[in-house]
Amino acid sequence: MVRARLAGIIAAAALLFTTSQAFADGPPGAAVATAHPLATDAAVEILDQGGNAFDAAVAATAALAVVEPYGSGIGGGGFWLLHREADDFQTMVDGRETAPGQATRDMYLDESGEVRGRDSLDGPLAAGIPGTPAALVHITDEYGELDLATNLEPAIRYARDGFEVGEHYRRMIRFRLDAVRDSPAAAAVLLDDGEVPEEGHTIVQTDLALTLERLARDGLDGFYRGDVAERLVRGTNEAGGIWSMDDLADYAVVEREPVQGTYQGLRITSAAPPSAGGISLMTMLNILSQHELRNKPEAERIHLKVEAMRRAYRDRQLFLGDPDFVDIPIERLTSMAHAEAIGADVELDRATPSEDLPEPEREGEDTTHFSIIDRDGNRVGATLSINYPFGSGFMPPGSGVLLNNEMDDFASQPGKPNAYGLVGGEANAIEPGKRPLSSMTPTFVESDDRVAVIGSPGGSRIITQVLLGVISFSDHLEPEQWVARPRFHHQYLPDKIEHEPGAISVQTRRALTAKGHTVRPMLRRYGDMQVAFWNRGDGVMDAVSDPRGGGEGRVTDE
Repeated sequence: MVRARLAGIIAAAALLFTTSQAFADGPPGAAVATAHPLATDAAVEILDQGGNAFDAAVAATAALAVVEPYGSGIGGGGFWLLHREADDFQTMVDGRETAPGQATRDMYLDESGEVRGRDSLDGPLAAGIPGTPAALVHITDEYGELDLATNLEPAIRYARDGFEVGEHYRRMIRFRLDAVRDSPAAAAVLLDDGEVPEEGHTIVQTDLALTLERLARDGLDGFYRGDVAERLVRGTNEAGGIWSMDDLADYAVVEREPVQGTYQGLRITSAAPPSAGGISLMTMLNILSQHELRNKPEAERIHLKVEAMRRAYRDRQLFLGDPDFVDIPIERLTSMAHAEAIGADVELDRATPSEDLPEPEREGEDTTHFSIIDRDGNRVGATLSINYPFGSGFMPPGSGVLLNNEMDDFASQPGKPNAYGLVGGEANAIEPGKRPLSSMTPTFVESDDRVAVIGSPGGSRIITQVLLGVISFSDHLEPEQWVARPRFHHQYLPDKIEHEPGAISVQTRRALTAKGHTVRPMLRRYGDMQVAFWNRGDGVMDAVSDPRGGGEGRVTDE
């Protein structure tokens, strides 16, 4: 997988924003990394049929909806970051869920104003209107080379013929067993006689196959109108939901301009609101660009990264929400001037307690990700979700569609944390038709001759995982190291550093504690990063799947 380098010397400054024209040849093959081997198979199958990265993204999305129901599904939503190499065109397809028309600001509060039980997590009242089916249609129609039926065929086959349960499936279904048992339709499909299936048990989803076939045949009308829509609305409302046929018929994807910036000579392209990912990532990188990290002791490097995380997540709470409902000062929040202002009080020998951060001047764990680069250099980074493992646990009878519980990503009670400990502000309060704030952070990273597509699931920890991945890219580490290195995280509130086993040594932990940090080791590892990588200079491609998960990265030759 080696090709000739373009002769001549090209100035680094020109390369930064014209990488698509810096080398004459395209990639020697394609790179696909997804969270499940069958989804990787589906994407490669579509590429082999003449599809491009966008077709492969549709196939991978639909396949993951079938074989990874704990992480995503057509009953959920997501963000698809697209790059078309021929004209350096970039966009983000926003297929995030929307609040139903009958949703109200206080719908999850009791008479005393406190959050009521688990209504925003379990059952049909927790579900927003799904966006993934509309995104599949939109991406195929606007950017693909193949038709929707072809792109969905692998997923339909997996749903009809079944897939085998693995250990990760068993672990996730055990965590959400009560919620799934409460939905007879979901329990009949996802459990084995009401119990956690054994490893190797085959999950067959006949109703989901039929729903996907309707989508493939009729496009938007196959899901958002007609028989499927009626089943979704009737089943949801009979169990206590608040959906309407108009909610489904009115759903539309939105294309948004990605967040862009630079760090250490790298071009960064990432998710736009209603994801907090891109803005928060650029805020962290802008703060860190004011410091030289490489030559500092480990404790100081971690300290500076944590202080950047702390400030970015505080901005998340204060400013971010659905840009169609709130005015977000994106340019200011991603500017160096803002980073200099909010990072001015960072001290090398002292942690800044989150409660002591000054109010700035005023003017959204289980999810999935895949990364694809095709033979023409087109690329897709997509992070998809139904929020909690197995979403709401609810499946409208006869639909095969497991519904999300993304309504918990709204601020049910502004100022109070959600299931991931994230504190929401007024900008993320519930309103009909509004999209909840998200942490999903599909990202492109480019140097003069290297390109990476990177992202991960992980709830509130997504953004910091991508941050550490970008820094690893900047440090010229190999993609295998980006995905495998132990991780740490801080999200403003709660005011503590969480870290995976092996991420912070005992000596460094003591040094951080001496600076005033609270450091808490985690008992398990988190995230499932997927990376597609192309070195334009020497023609080497790589596709790497996180060893924490059960995914697969694969490079195909021409």
